Amino acid sequence: MKRIDTPVAGIVLLEPTVHGDARGHFFEAFHRDRFAELGLPTDFVQTNVSRSQRGVLRGLHFQQPKAQGKLVYVLEGAVYDVGVDIRHGSPQAGRWFGAELSADNHRMMYIPPGFAHGFVVLSDYATFVYQCTETYERSCDRGIAWNDPDFDVRWPVEAPLLSDKDARAPRWRDLAPESLPEYA
Repeated sequence: MKRIDTPVAGIVLLEPTVHGDARGHFFEAFHRDRFAELGLPTDFVQTNVSRSQRGVLRGLHFQQPKAQGKLVYVLEGAVYDVGVDIRHGSPQAGRWFGAELSADNHRMMYIPPGFAHGFVVLSDYATFVYQCTETYERSCDRGIAWNDPDFDVRWPVEAPLLSDKDARAPRWRDLAPESLPEYA
């Protein structure tokens, strides 16, 4: 497994070693000892799977309190995946990183606790996996507008399909500092 540090400290791209032949392919999506060697979390406590159609944008989501780190990857299709540092007091607050994750490139991304996360589906459908370092708590579920101009994320879609919750999400600047994760 290859670790690729991104311009936003904390967000990491991972390229697994893929073994393939005429029958198909195999790769390790998670190996506790290898993740520890790469300086990544090994304490994932919940795995979620979503399937969405082309143009669906999910995000930007975070939990506060009980912030979640997320290891994300695609089993079917392709997405453009984004992490944004939203930690109050962070020297890189508001910075984001995005990359295409797909079933073909096998890339994975780790987004640490204290970051907002979202993705948009680029293929007809995408099956997306989230391995989380903290369990989901509805009372801690938060969101920020996907198109917040303070972030200026360059999404590869102009009119995404959004849930009602995501369509109503507030701007980052409208959130009280105490409702955001703290930079440690």
